[in-house]
Amino acid sequence: MGEASVTAIVGVHGIGKYDYYLEAGHSVEGAAEAMRVKWDRYLHRSLAVTEGEAGAYVAEIAYFSHLLNEVEPAKRRAPEEEMDGPAQEVLAGWARELGVGEHLTGALKKFTGWLLDKLDTRAVAFAQMFAPEVATYLTDARRREQAQAVVASAVRRNRPQVVIAHSLGSVVAYETFWSNPDLKVELLITLGSPLGMRNVIFERLLPTPIDGRGERPAGVGRWVNIADKHDIAAIPPLLDGSFAGVDEEHLVNLDWIDFHTAGKYLGCQAISAHLRPYVTVPEPLVL
Repeated sequence: MGEASVTAIVGVHGIGKYDYYLEAGHSVEGAAEAMRVKWDRYLHRSLAVTEGEAGAYVAEIAYFSHLLNEVEPAKRRAPEEEMDGPAQEVLAGWARELGVGEHLTGALKKFTGWLLDKLDTRAVAFAQMFAPEVATYLTDARRREQAQAVVASAVRRNRPQVVIAHSLGSVVAYETFWSNPDLKVELLITLGSPLGMRNVIFERLLPTPIDGRGERPAGVGRWVNIADKHDIAAIPPLLDGSFAGVDEEHLVNLDWIDFHTAGKYLGCQAISAHLRPYVTVPEPLVL
């Protein structure tokens, strides 16, 4: 029984991954490796390979969360106090796309407090990660360039055939391919992507979409998008209405509670069909 093998996959993570950096003793390499091991385990599940039989699928996780965070969790303030103006604007735009508080006017800080009281526990936890990190990425040009440089370096180093980008990572990967036209990949898979989120992300993309349409980067051979129908980050869940060049999309039903995690997306059957042409899965032992 041979080991599973794969042409290198590079992963680009999503929101809320700063704890990996802290747990690794402020080591970027340690955080990236811890995530890589987890992503491999999730992919074993979708490809129906037991861990003892499987090799490494993911060559590297392009880790950038440390660039978007400065304050350690123990030092954080109340959510509405912690979010600055840009984060509050992202939160307000996201909430309106979600259909919450669309007619509410007034100070953003007041709106932030009202909204976080209104949302259930799962949505509050999501909002506390999503709004600050998205706002930092979109409004701080230096950090935006640094995050893209991390992704570009990982792609150049590993020369993957496949890039899998989850959540905010899909935004970073999309812009990285546009800003580095030398980068080439056969397949880009976006998971739970907020790329099409109007009034929050879509209009702020670089390059700016023309006439309400973005476009698949030239260095990407095929683009597959997968989104859970309950995912409050993927608004809208399907991207072909906003981007030219999305080759295939899957609207899945992962878990109405656990609707956005990388584990659920990487472990689902929708992704396995697209990865199998790039992997060799061990044949079952015949007695």
